[in-house]
Amino acid sequence: MRSALSFVGDALWIALRERIMLVMEYDDQQTDSKKRSAGQFATTHWSLVLAAGERGNAESDRALEKLCRAYWPPLYAYVRRRVSDIHEAQDLTQAFFERLLEKHYLAEADPERGRFRAFLITAFKHFLSKEWERAKAQKRGGVSSAHSLDFASQDSSWSEVSDQLTPERIYERQWAVTLLNRVMNRLQREMERSGKGQHFHCLKEFIGGSGESSYATVAVDLGLSESAARMAASRMRGRYRELLRDEIAQTVSSAEDIDSEVQYLFVTFSD
Repeated sequence: MRSALSFVGDALWIALRERIMLVMEYDDQQTDSKKRSAGQFATTHWSLVLAAGERGNAESDRALEKLCRAYWPPLYAYVRRRVSDIHEAQDLTQAFFERLLEKHYLAEADPERGRFRAFLITAFKHFLSKEWERAKAQKRGGVSSAHSLDFASQDSSWSEVSDQLTPERIYERQWAVTLLNRVMNRLQREMERSGKGQHFHCLKEFIGGSGESSYATVAVDLGLSESAARMAASRMRGRYRELLRDEIAQTVSSAEDIDSEVQYLFVTFSD
């Protein structure tokens, strides 16, 4: 899969949308289990940061940094759409990242909204409106290298996007792609650690419910019967669903918010 900052083509949008539809169809059948789990929602990265508020502590600081490192690419996509100079876009993103981790903006976190996605773009817009000129004046690379962002990997796959898309829309799309990339990468690492890397590479195209290859063809490659290949793909889809909900849980403050975020993903990929 292409980098999270890439503006994906029609074929990949369709494939990603199929994954979300798969999760939504599955969730419709899991209402009772979701209700049972709602009261058992574990403390996640974002809920930990919200709980710490302005006071902060080492654990919440680490949680915030982990979230920022995971989801800074959509911010970069947003500012790339707003400014023409690539170096300026990098400076602004890096400066905001540093400022956020220094906890200057945690006071703006709104527990009522409870979504890291919304908080991050709101804080970034505030930063740009208040400190754009000062951030631009910083010498490139002058901010702390302890939190250096890997712009090179993102810029290598950047392509200009339609003028019809607003920076906000680009942010939403890149957020969704970033999240789904993270889920797929987690599934890949998990299967490779368990010695099933070949299963992942052969069956990943079936996660959305269908693939270009046939199960019979993949079964031969894996040395399995066709029914066993179908079962292995079904288990992969089930694990993908679990990892997707877990990844979303890291960015919302309650179990009830997970379902609305899945709906948000579906809407993002619906056009």
